[in-house]
Amino acid sequence: MRQATRRAAYEAALCSLSDRGLLYSCACSRHDIAEAASAPQEGVEPIWGPDGLIYPGTCRPPKSNTTDDRAAQRLNITAALSGRSTIAFQELAADFKTANNNMTFASQLINNIGDVVLSRRSGDAAYHLAVVVDDAAQNITHVVRGADLLSATPIHALLQHLLNYPTPIYHHHALIRDTDGKRLAKRDDAKAIAKFRDEGATPDDIREMVGLPPRSNL
Repeated sequence: MRQATRRAAYEAALCSLSDRGLLYSCACSRHDIAEAASAPQEGVEPIWGPDGLIYPGTCRPPKSNTTDDRAAQRLNITAALSGRSTIAFQELAADFKTANNNMTFASQLINNIGDVVLSRRSGDAAYHLAVVVDDAAQNITHVVRGADLLSATPIHALLQHLLNYPTPIYHHHALIRDTDGKRLAKRDDAKAIAKFRDEGATPDDIREMVGLPPRSNL
């Protein structure tokens, strides 16, 4: 699927959420958010979530008579959960399953994620919305991706619940890192496997680089 041809599906999902009062518009720039996030408590480091700085609630409409942003946010999340305080998503790997099955989503979303961008000023769907809508349309049952996206999975599970989609089984694999512990990424000019092959590396050479045994030992 190409996101460029899926705008109608994303709009339908947004309308479903909007009709329940779960969306609001925001005109803040990244600079505005950075300033607002650090302003309330000078000297205290802002909290970072899956998408960067956790949104401080500048444009969030009030949900009660309280002036406490976190109380308003809690009410917003409670409404989003439709009375459910937890949503379970099951990890394929046993070592993740204990930590993340039956996660308390209200607390997780408020403290570690905050409000999430679902649609951008251009009208394009943001990643979190697009991946959830497209996975459901393609009947995806298992999602295997890097551990760097583990913190985003609660967002996807919540959206799946709100949009009445099934939640796939997730597996978040470890990342390949260099000798300094930094993850290999294309934006940092990390080599692709094809580059190693072009330089004469064999499949077993590559397996050794990432700590796997030779194929002959399997």
